[in-house]
Amino acid sequence: MKKLSLFLALLMIVSLTFAGCGSSNPPAQSPSGSDNASSPADKPADKPIRVAVCLAGMLGDLGYNDLLKEGADRATADFGVEVKMLEATGSADFEGLLASAIAGGYDLIICQGSGYLDMLAASCAEYPDQKFGITDAILNPTPDNLTCAAFAPNEGQFLVGACMALLTTRTDVPGINEAKKVGWITGNESPNLNDFWAGFEQGVHYIDPEIEILKAYAGSFSDPVKGKEIALAQYEQGADVIAQVASRTGLGIIEASDEAGLYCVGVDQNQDGLAPGHVICSMIKRIDEGVYKLIESVVKDEFQGGGYIYMDLKAGGIDLTDFSVWKEALGDKYPADIVEQVQGLRQKIIDGEIVVNTFPGIRPWE
Repeated sequence: MKKLSLFLALLMIVSLTFAGCGSSNPPAQSPSGSDNASSPADKPADKPIRVAVCLAGMLGDLGYNDLLKEGADRATADFGVEVKMLEATGSADFEGLLASAIAGGYDLIICQGSGYLDMLAASCAEYPDQKFGITDAILNPTPDNLTCAAFAPNEGQFLVGACMALLTTRTDVPGINEAKKVGWITGNESPNLNDFWAGFEQGVHYIDPEIEILKAYAGSFSDPVKGKEIALAQYEQGADVIAQVASRTGLGIIEASDEAGLYCVGVDQNQDGLAPGHVICSMIKRIDEGVYKLIESVVKDEFQGGGYIYMDLKAGGIDLTDFSVWKEALGDKYPADIVEQVQGLRQKIIDGEIVVNTFPGIRPWE
């Protein structure tokens, strides 16, 4: 009995000795066989900021929608955010896209264009803790959980209109006829597009009040076939240059200019190379920068609702491309004097010498 007691006592001492030296034992391996593996509960990873973008159209338009995605992609690369692009085949999709984004629990929801304004106003009130952004439109008054990224497309379209008015009677340029006619084609009517029109019409008639503008709505921003059909009809009616503000529908208008051997103007992105020599220039709208700034504000915890980011011609949010593709294509037929006049008008807008018309109510401070 005494031997058994002594043995048990010695066993306890040995056990306590090894227990005190636990750090010398190799750690248990995870099921994957790697050392020092931690479970998610032991080592929580930082959750990336999640952003949903409710588009007003479809990707692949080489314009408005793709440019917005470029800004989101740049924010993803710079900040590691996760961005979900929600595409719309038409305005009937807007409400469902916004509802889906809200249900998804995103840190920031960005809507594209004035077509979302009414439903966004209701959503901002119903979900006061949700951060919202909108591009290319301003909700007035602006709720505390919304920031607007707005532009001055009317200023860019003034320059487009002036350029086209200067070109349309220059019969020394290949394809230009003597008729004082230009074309303007968009998808559907909206306050934002009415603002485009206000600047364009003013720009054309600033140069020559007698010029006729053939104005058309395609009824869609995603129908290149319809865009081409309308453009070819306008060329047949005597227009020799057409401005398009029509997303994917505009790609058909560019194709028509190439087929007819005439001219058009690109929009949103640099579309000059899509039909070299026929796209005289493009009106650039830096919607990519607007999206980027909205996402950046959330990443840096600097989101301030109740206001707007405004990017006009002076701020670099709107401009024309440099006409270089057209110049190379036309060679000695390139009308350099027209471009010089347009650049002069550009500076007058920046300096405040020319005040460009706007669609009433689209900018609260005007």
